[in-house]
Amino acid sequence: MGRIILNEKVVVGKEILMKGPPLEALRFQGGRVESLVTLTDAERKDFRGRVLRLSETEASIFIFDVFPAPTEPSLEIVLLQALPEKERMELIIQKATELGAFAILPFQSEKSISLMEREAKQKKAHRWQQIAIKAVQQSRRARVPCVGECRPLQEVLEHLGEEGLKVLLWEKGGENLKSVLRQHPAQKIYAMVGPEGGFTEKEVKSAKGKGFIPVKLGQRILRTETAAISLMAILQYELGDLG
Repeated sequence: MGRIILNEKVVVGKEILMKGPPLEALRFQGGRVESLVTLTDAERKDFRGRVLRLSETEASIFIFDVFPAPTEPSLEIVLLQALPEKERMELIIQKATELGAFAILPFQSEKSISLMEREAKQKKAHRWQQIAIKAVQQSRRARVPCVGECRPLQEVLEHLGEEGLKVLLWEKGGENLKSVLRQHPAQKIYAMVGPEGGFTEKEVKSAKGKGFIPVKLGQRILRTETAAISLMAILQYELGDLG
């Protein structure tokens, strides 16, 4: 649903007709007449197109450009983010999407604000997926990352897959991030970022039981949104398509 994939070869300068699943993906991405979209053809090449016509059953797209390389990174990053206060979650979703996040899973930890408390101050959780969609449009990505519902940390941990590298930012006893990444090269990474007050010892122990390796970003204490954005950028630089 998050990516427009066609079962045909696309040619720059031509108009294509879109129906079925690709049309549903276009609607999910907020496509409308005159909007610009990134789509992928049967040869896995990414193209840029403009919506010319849009109805309930089909859409017409004019293809005007082709990307020299895939817009989506080969590295699959699932960002697990402790729920912060105010607009910080919106910023994290926006920047993580621009940096190529595959999915973003908000969670509540012992020291983070609860969704109920946050919504009492500012009802914005319903906008999270839309923020990701707008960030995709701005960054010309081909795929919209899924933004999950905010759930308790333990519940999120229970539903993670077994494959891939799992890292957790922990300023108290984490290993050197660069060393961990070079010792454990992977194409899928679960990256967990805690709240302003950090994780408790119990939470770290629980995460380690699910395969997470505590790591740290130097000696300075970063705000949760700074930590999330920095971690995403470092992961893409070391193992993805940045740099």
